[in-house]
Amino acid sequence: MKFDLHTHHDRCGHATGKINDYIVSAIKAGMQVIGISDHSPYFAHEHDQPKPGIAMARSDFPNYIAEVLRLKDKYKDQIEVLLGVESDFYIDQIDLYRSAYEPYPFDYIIGSVHQTRGVSIFNRNRWKGKDEAEKIDEKKHYYELIRHSANSGLFQVLGHIDAMKGYFPLFANIPGAESEIDEALKAVAANEISIEINTSGSTKTVGGWYPSDVLLERALHFGVDVTFGSDAHIPERVGDEWELVQKRLREIGFSRWVFFRQKQKVIVPL
Repeated sequence: MKFDLHTHHDRCGHATGKINDYIVSAIKAGMQVIGISDHSPYFAHEHDQPKPGIAMARSDFPNYIAEVLRLKDKYKDQIEVLLGVESDFYIDQIDLYRSAYEPYPFDYIIGSVHQTRGVSIFNRNRWKGKDEAEKIDEKKHYYELIRHSANSGLFQVLGHIDAMKGYFPLFANIPGAESEIDEALKAVAANEISIEINTSGSTKTVGGWYPSDVLLERALHFGVDVTFGSDAHIPERVGDEWELVQKRLREIGFSRWVFFRQKQKVIVPL
């Protein structure tokens, strides 16, 4: 069974194509399940859409839900469409985000740490002028937030858990955060959620998937489930490298991966 839980569309302001385009692309790619998971609004901000190039307007969120549900019904005989969202994780705003999602019938919610200490994880400049100790501290803090997101009870999937390497590949080689990484993975396993293998790293400087094989091997050791997400921002990337990821997971030693329907884990043998 082929599935992809991580897709975006033009509502977020930095992807192209409509939701319908991503569903059609998934059908053409031979997928049985497609998840729609655009970026959450900034629910805590005073403005309706403070960053139009990053996330949808808060007022548009109900329209997003309604459109996915309409298309879910339209394509029910061709493909299963799942209602998802990629949610920012801000530790001090978790209850606000929880209440914002509560009214809607989500199949799953992806929790992603996109900022630490108010700076984007993809900001190359955040590393300038930092010595080794400061870099280690930043990496530890990142994985502490990921651990908290796993323990929040809000998410079924944790998104791109080493994406800080996206535009700073040396992030992967910063030592000293092994304990924080392991504690984050243990939290994922304990909460019976999953991490995604996200193939969008191939579109960034790092040129590979998230997470690295090293992290996937640790995830397997701790009994962490994995899922697949292309993180497609253009329709043509839906399901990108799905077969290669499947093959690599088998080589590492995984025997299954999962997706979520009505927040319940669906196990798919590898």
